[in-house]
Amino acid sequence: MPRVSILLTCYNHIAYIEAAVAGVRAQTFRDFEIIAIDDGSTDGTREWLSAQPDIQCIFNSTNLGTYATLNVGLERAIGEFTAVLNDDDVWHPEKLARQVALLDSNSKVGLVHTGGHFINGKGERTEGNPLGFRFPTFETGDILLGLVYENKIIASAALARTAILRELGGFNPDYFGSGDWEMWFRVAEQHHVGFVDAPLTDYRVHGANASHKLERIWRDDERLRLWIESRLTHLADEGRFADRLDDYRNARAFNFAALGTVKMLNGDAAAARRSYAASIRLAPSRWKSYARWALTFAGKNAFRKSL
Repeated sequence: MPRVSILLTCYNHIAYIEAAVAGVRAQTFRDFEIIAIDDGSTDGTREWLSAQPDIQCIFNSTNLGTYATLNVGLERAIGEFTAVLNDDDVWHPEKLARQVALLDSNSKVGLVHTGGHFINGKGERTEGNPLGFRFPTFETGDILLGLVYENKIIASAALARTAILRELGGFNPDYFGSGDWEMWFRVAEQHHVGFVDAPLTDYRVHGANASHKLERIWRDDERLRLWIESRLTHLADEGRFADRLDDYRNARAFNFAALGTVKMLNGDAAAARRSYAASIRLAPSRWKSYARWALTFAGKNAFRKSL
């Protein structure tokens, strides 16, 4: 039985998939299986995958979306650990070895991710923040409140204990692009998250990235922010943040402010103002919430230009 199951999610990236698989084959850690789940490619990806003798192939009969596709692979996985690899991203040779070593040495850690770089369609490193955020980093430990502020874990950089992902019911297929963030949050509610501080994952940024489809991402973000608020209040009632109430209040204030922003981007100015007001009540010194509240009266287009 392999120790690692690699879920290679594929959809119309024939130009990049060979590099993704080459990165897997170059791993110094060799005890793995590759499960490719194709979600309806029509560009030759399925034919290429079928010709690879070391890859198990699952071809979805209809387009299921990212998270339902991951769940299909998770059902097939037999490894102790499960890694996600999107077919346009690339791993460096030591990635799995460093992650497995951390998981083996720390039973409190349920998931571990790595540092990395953004690359372009040609595989060249891209400087700056091409998607509006830096490549995520985090210290190993309890990162739950940190995950309120941003998704600190690139999906292709993650390796998790398979049993944990299954105990949590897999990924939520109702999300378009934020289902990995929600999953990492659920993992972090119960387990520490580990970080390998080395650039071992390359995240490719190109015109077809799902993260460029802003309208669907905003709807996802609204749903996620509402869910995070419900989880934070539930966990606070259980005493999770009793020793760091200020951090908890600041995180909730940020979450309400972020909810206000996506409410406004989704066209609901009244709800946006209510969310900013909730943010201000929790953190009266948070000046951005006052400014954004005022901007909701300027209309959606003006509000968006101000961001």
